[in-house]
Amino acid sequence: MYSDEDLNRAVKKGVFSSTSVDEFRDMMTQAKGVSSVDEESFKLIGGFNDIFIVIACGLLLASSLWVLSSVSPVFGYLVFAGLSWGLAEIFVLKRKMALPAIVLLFCFVGSVFSLSELLFGIPPGSFVNGEESYSVIISTALAALATYCHWRRFKVPITVALGTGVALAFLVAIVVTIFPNSSKLLLWASFFCGCVTFFSAMYWDSSDTTRTTHKSDVAFWLHLLSAPLIIHPTFISLGILDGGGSLSAMLVVILLYAVMTGISIVIDRRAFMVSSLIYVIYAVSSLIENYGGVGQSFAFTGMVMGVLLLLLSIFWHKVRVMILNQLPDKLQGYLPATK
Repeated sequence: MYSDEDLNRAVKKGVFSSTSVDEFRDMMTQAKGVSSVDEESFKLIGGFNDIFIVIACGLLLASSLWVLSSVSPVFGYLVFAGLSWGLAEIFVLKRKMALPAIVLLFCFVGSVFSLSELLFGIPPGSFVNGEESYSVIISTALAALATYCHWRRFKVPITVALGTGVALAFLVAIVVTIFPNSSKLLLWASFFCGCVTFFSAMYWDSSDTTRTTHKSDVAFWLHLLSAPLIIHPTFISLGILDGGGSLSAMLVVILLYAVMTGISIVIDRRAFMVSSLIYVIYAVSSLIENYGGVGQSFAFTGMVMGVLLLLLSIFWHKVRVMILNQLPDKLQGYLPATK
């Protein structure tokens, strides 16, 4: 299996001409009847060998941590982090394997965070509690630094999203430390972070409107992160996730998801819409059960949403053309073109 990034690398090395690669992409577009841009491709797994390598790495890492932690937990996590980085040198930098890259990234950053917890003495089961909140700030800061170093070395697309998430956790820890009893401020901070993440994703997307480089993959993961950050605090504010809410709240939910769907169509990113889907299904099913008395409301809501999403998928391209035709040409220049 070869990705667009592999084809770009072949063009740079003179194996193929850029014209032949463009003609190949056009041929595949005509054969599938769908533009490669509309497919929203991202590199996750190259074959079963990826799964095989992940299993082998997991056994090695877990076993080493188990054995060495019995001697010294700090030493165990140090070795775990070192092995995660060393394995990435082989399977990410040299072998260019997608799934092992993701797993080893999370192993490395997670081990750095866990090591920081041990070094700065966060009690088990305590996230933020008085003075321990400063330890959380330090741990998230070190995890963010580890993510940045990993990105500089390996350029794994999901790294930017993970680094953004860790950096946002760092900011949230600071907010909770300064304002420990302000839950509303925390919700606003989460919503703001979601908007920042979304615009970061659009920056990467606008840098590759043809979606043929790793920048498109970076944007994909950022969109996947941004939607829950935006919609979760909104639903909490409405009281929907706590079992409350009203019929007016249901209308707000439907309107909000309609807006997110419209944005997804414009930017041609289904990930932005799908990552918040479970929130919408839960909210609508809860409200139907409370006010409509419909049994199996979750299944009923899922069925209706499934039908609507399938219809949207069928007419996605036509709807997108209609919407983009109403937008200014300057704005269209930052979005993937329609074919």
